[in-house]
Amino acid sequence: MNYTVSFMFRAIPLAMMAVCVGLGLYVWTAGETPGDFVAGRVVTFLGAICLCLFCTAVVIIRQLIGRYTTLDRVVYPMIGYMAAAGTAAYGASLFVGAPSTGLNEQYVAGHVVFGLGLISGCVATVAMASTKFLLIPENSQSAEGHHRVPSAAFPQAAVLVLSAIPVVLSIVAWYFAIANLAMSTTPGRFTVGHITVGLAAICTSLIALVLTILRQVQNAYVQRDRIMWPWLVIAMGSLSMIWGIVVLVFDGDSYLTPGFVMVGLGLVCFSILSKVGLLALVWRRTFSLANRVPLIPVVTALACLFLAAFVFQAAVADANAYIAARVLVGLGAICFCLYSIVSILESGTSSSE
Repeated sequence: MNYTVSFMFRAIPLAMMAVCVGLGLYVWTAGETPGDFVAGRVVTFLGAICLCLFCTAVVIIRQLIGRYTTLDRVVYPMIGYMAAAGTAAYGASLFVGAPSTGLNEQYVAGHVVFGLGLISGCVATVAMASTKFLLIPENSQSAEGHHRVPSAAFPQAAVLVLSAIPVVLSIVAWYFAIANLAMSTTPGRFTVGHITVGLAAICTSLIALVLTILRQVQNAYVQRDRIMWPWLVIAMGSLSMIWGIVVLVFDGDSYLTPGFVMVGLGLVCFSILSKVGLLALVWRRTFSLANRVPLIPVVTALACLFLAAFVFQAAVADANAYIAARVLVGLGAICFCLYSIVSILESGTSSSE
C-alpha cells in the first residue's frame, strides 16, 4: 500500500465524520421543526462512530506502511474509547429523568445517542484488537491445523477482556431495547425500543468482528469460526431490515422513523459483514474475488443515500419521516467509512493477486 492510497483511506472516515457533524450541528442549531432536537443530536454523534473507524483505519494502515509506533498502539484506541464514553455519557444525561410519555425528544434522543456510544465502544475495541493486525497475514500462511499462539500475540487475559467488551455493550443495548418494548406503549418507548433493537444488532455484529480479529491474531481461527461469525452478522442484518420493513407496513403515525432507521441500521450490519466475511474468506486460502468485497459497503452506502432521498421527499408531505431522512444520511456515511476499512483489510490480508 503506497502513501497516497493510505492517505485516501484515512481521509474517508474523517470526511464522513465532518459530514455527520456538519449536518448534525446544522440541524441541531436550526431548531425550526420539532424533529430537529432528535435528528441533530443523533446525526452529530454518528460522527463519533466515524471517528472510531478512523482510529481503526490508522492503526491498521500504519502497520502496513511500516510506521507503527508504541504511541499509535495506545493513542488511537484511547481516542476511540474516549469518543464512545463521551457519546454514551451525553446520551444518558438526556434520557435520565426524562419522561417517556408522548414522544419526548430528550427521552428518544438520549437513548439513541447512548446506543451510538455503545456502538462506538465496540468499534474502539476493533481498533484495539487490530493493534496486532500484522499477525493475521502471518498466521494465515501457516499450515491448516497449526494453532500455536505466536509469542507476539495478546496475553490470554487481554483476549478475555477485549472479547468481553462488545459482549457486555451488546447486552446493555438489548436490555434497553427489550425494556422499552416491554413497557406500556407510548410513542417515545415505541420509537426507542425499535431503533435500539437495530443498534443492538450492530453491537452484536461487532462481537463477530472483534472475535474474528482476535482469533486470527491468536492463530486460533478454525472452520467453525469461518461459518459462525459471518452468519451471526447476516442474522443481525436480516433481523433489523425485516423488522423495520414490518414496522413500516403497519403505516402508523409514529412508525416511519423507527421503520426506516431500522432498515438503515440493517444495511450497516451488512457493511460489517463485508469485513467479517473477507477475513473468513482469505484465511489460509486464496479468494479470487477478494478485491470485489469492498463493493459491499459501497452498495449499502448508496442504498442508504437513495433511501434517504426517498424519505426526504416523503417528509415534505409527512413530518413523521423528517428524522429518519437525516439519520439515513448519517448511516450512509458510516457505510462509506466501512468501505475504507474493508479496502484496507483486503490490501493487508488478501493473496488474490
